[in-house]
Amino acid sequence: MAETLYDLIGANKRKTIVFILVTSIFLGAIGYIVIRVLNWGIVGYIFFAIFIILYNVILYYNSDKIAISTTKSVPANPDEFRMLHNVVDEVSIAAGIPKPKVYITPSPAPNAFATGRNPQNASVAVTTGLLEIMNRQELQAIIAHEIAHIRNYDILLMTVVAAIGGLIILLRDFFLRSMFFGGRRKSSRKSGGQAGLILIVIGLVLAIIAPIFVGLIRAAISRQREYLADASGAYITRYPQGLAQALTKLRDAHKPLKHASQSNAHLFIANPFGKDRTDVSGLFSTHPPLGSRIERLNSLVI
Repeated sequence: MAETLYDLIGANKRKTIVFILVTSIFLGAIGYIVIRVLNWGIVGYIFFAIFIILYNVILYYNSDKIAISTTKSVPANPDEFRMLHNVVDEVSIAAGIPKPKVYITPSPAPNAFATGRNPQNASVAVTTGLLEIMNRQELQAIIAHEIAHIRNYDILLMTVVAAIGGLIILLRDFFLRSMFFGGRRKSSRKSGGQAGLILIVIGLVLAIIAPIFVGLIRAAISRQREYLADASGAYITRYPQGLAQALTKLRDAHKPLKHASQSNAHLFIANPFGKDRTDVSGLFSTHPPLGSRIERLNSLVI
């Protein structure tokens, strides 16, 4: 039985809520152990809360600038890239959101991404390689996919996930540097020495598995969001086959994106390292296989 757009939206929202709840609990557990081992008491919990808030606020307001800067993207000249601007105008109107800022990423690797904290503060970027291989209809489908990310607030979600992931890794590094001294202070006391040792062991285990956990959660959310953006983008254009054709071209392209990194890979419409171009998806892949996405689009009921 074919899936409708609303079926995909409902299923993905439920899965996303579960992922964020599990990640938040994990983050809280790490913070609790760090504070207990260092014996900071109530002051530690207050410091931890303030640190999380400041970290998220700073990243929230600067995530788009970071993404544009790290990919070496530049503003798309309206005269030179007239068709691109026209397509972004059309799709934005169809989606009912303000036109995002338009950027060009100078790279022969065909790809595109969207960034920004909300529809009023958003940007889309396409590579020069993408413009070379896509016709107007396929480019419209790609832009609709990125506009869907903006309209669905996927970029905000991924910013939160990235913030949580980065914070867990920061806490891991902080914990590994400080637990030795905290452990020595606790072990020097006859009472509580054993409890301190247990906490250190638990904290060390959590610190080691944190990057693995973050990678799995981030990849799972990213994959679900790509499926949803495909469906939403197809709904905007009313032509799923257009995006299916564009993804087919991306599947056949194997050029890696030079300025892509693990921190921004989830933003792109296709994995910039080419790891999702086959029908096998690894646990840490931020994108579902392109073959699976194409199959879903061809069976989607709009």
